[in-house]
Amino acid sequence: MSSRTVDGVAHDDAPADTLGTGVLGGVARRNAIDAVRLRIGMAISLGMLQPGERLPDQEEVARGLSVSPMTARRALMSLADDGVLVRRRGRSGGTFVADQPCAEALRRLVVPAAETVEVHGLIDRRLLMECALAHFAALRATDEHIRHLDELTRRMAEAQSWSVYHQADDEFHRAVAEAAAVGNAAAEYLTVLEQLYGYFIPYPIDQLHLANHDHIGLVRALAARDCGTAVDLSHQHVDRLHRTMFVGLLEAHRSADSTGNARP
Repeated sequence: MSSRTVDGVAHDDAPADTLGTGVLGGVARRNAIDAVRLRIGMAISLGMLQPGERLPDQEEVARGLSVSPMTARRALMSLADDGVLVRRRGRSGGTFVADQPCAEALRRLVVPAAETVEVHGLIDRRLLMECALAHFAALRATDEHIRHLDELTRRMAEAQSWSVYHQADDEFHRAVAEAAAVGNAAAEYLTVLEQLYGYFIPYPIDQLHLANHDHIGLVRALAARDCGTAVDLSHQHVDRLHRTMFVGLLEAHRSADSTGNARP
């Protein structure tokens, strides 16, 4: 996949505090390096990336987060300087989450509460558009489209890193839009998709593999020309983002803080 420019739980003594109010603005108001720092930092704060876990190599991080390799390199080096990541040399080297990521650095790498409202709005727009695209794709997808989509679900099922999975996931949703054959109307959907992908953070591969079950079901519905099932699956798939994307997870943590309840 070609690279697109989208500039857009810490395990230490006080993990809860790392999810406080962020200080960075919207993705469009961040430079690319800060956007990468934010996305990796949130993944660590929310427990998506665990202490000691190895990140994909620099090229894969760049492709997975839709930035240039230089941007990825500078962001990873900056996070290492902040004590969030550790870079090791040698045959078994690479970039790892620090055993005790710096809590103060992670506090600065959280999307502000007001910005999560914007993200929920993007999810709602994607929901409406993706359901419409699924309907038309069920009517218009060719055998070639179905074969391509089926191959992409296999690539996602076999992916061993969030970066490889995300690249195939991006291609899958673009392929559904192509199969729908709605002309220029797909451009607005792709714009929303790119804006949301600008907020994509690394997720555990097992969680992503579960999400791929929706993709597999959608391909079957398209092959069967089953518009109703295709729309229902798309609705469930996107609506789940409100809870499972970082915006829902952050709100759950903030709610727990405000009520004094222990986090799950």
